Amino acid sequence: MPPIFLTRSLRAAASFFSRDEGVASMADAFRRHLSMIVSRLGQSSLLRWTMAGTIWCLFISLSYQAVAAAGIGGEELRSGLPVAAVLLLVLAGPILLFLGYKLRELALANQKLGLVASTDSLTACLNRGAFSTRVDESLADAGRGTKRIKGALLVIDADHFKSINDSYGHDLGDEALRVIAAAIRGQVRKDDLVGRLGGEEFGVFLPGASQENAVGVAERIRRSISELSFRPMGKPHRLTVSVGGVSFEDQLGFVELFRIADRRLYQAKNSGRNRIELTHIQAYDMNDLPALH
Repeated sequence: MPPIFLTRSLRAAASFFSRDEGVASMADAFRRHLSMIVSRLGQSSLLRWTMAGTIWCLFISLSYQAVAAAGIGGEELRSGLPVAAVLLLVLAGPILLFLGYKLRELALANQKLGLVASTDSLTACLNRGAFSTRVDESLADAGRGTKRIKGALLVIDADHFKSINDSYGHDLGDEALRVIAAAIRGQVRKDDLVGRLGGEEFGVFLPGASQENAVGVAERIRRSISELSFRPMGKPHRLTVSVGGVSFEDQLGFVELFRIADRRLYQAKNSGRNRIELTHIQAYDMNDLPALH
C-alpha cells in the first residue's frame, strides 16, 4: 500500500498531463530523438544508458516527492521516500531497458529500409534518386567550408548494349550490367559516389577531385571494363563504355553538372565510343556551356 503522499503525487501528475495539450507532441519528439541516440549504441552502451536513465528518473521523482510532500510530517516522509525509491527502481529499470532495445531495433530496421530504398537492386549501386540527392548534399556541405569547392562528375554509358540484350537475352544483359558496375566501384575511392542513372548508364561523383584526377579515374574505369572477360553462352563479347565528364570549381548542383557531363558523353559516343570526353568549368553560365565539336 503506497503512502498517502505518493498517491496524491500520482493524482497530481495525472491531472497535469491530462491538461497539457503539448504532451503528445513532446513525447513524440522525445521518442524520435531517443531513437536516434539509441541506434548508435552498442549492447554495453545501452546498459549504461539504462542505468543512467534510471538514476535520473530516481532523482527527478524523489525531488518531486520532496516538494509534493512539503506539508507532510517528518516521520511519514521518512517512511514514504524509501518506498517511492524502491518502487521507481523496480519499474523504471526494466522499462527503460526494454524501451532502449526496442528503439534500437526500430532504428536499425529504419536504417536497413533506407538502404534498400536508395540502392539499385540489380547492381548494388545507388539508384538515380539517391545518387542525385547525395551529390547535392555533398556539394552543399562543401559549399559551407572556407576552401574553394571542386570535384567532378562522370557519366558512363555501356557501348552497343542493346546488342547484348538482342543476341543473348535480358538475363545476360543484366549480368553485363553487374560486372560493369563492379568494375566501376573497383576504381573509385571510399568516399566517391557510384549510381545507376538508368538502363546502362552510370554516374560517378568525385568530391574534391581535380581535372587531372577525374581524367585518371575515367581512364582507369574505361580500361578496366574493356579488359573484362565477359562470355555470354561461352562466346567472348567485349564490353566497352563511353565516358562524359565535367570537373568544376564553382557552386553547382547535380542538374547542372549532369547536363554538362551528358553533353560530353554524347560527344564521346559520336566520336567513336570507348573513349573519354571531359571538360573543366570554373564559372558556370547557362549561356556559356562548353562547345561541342
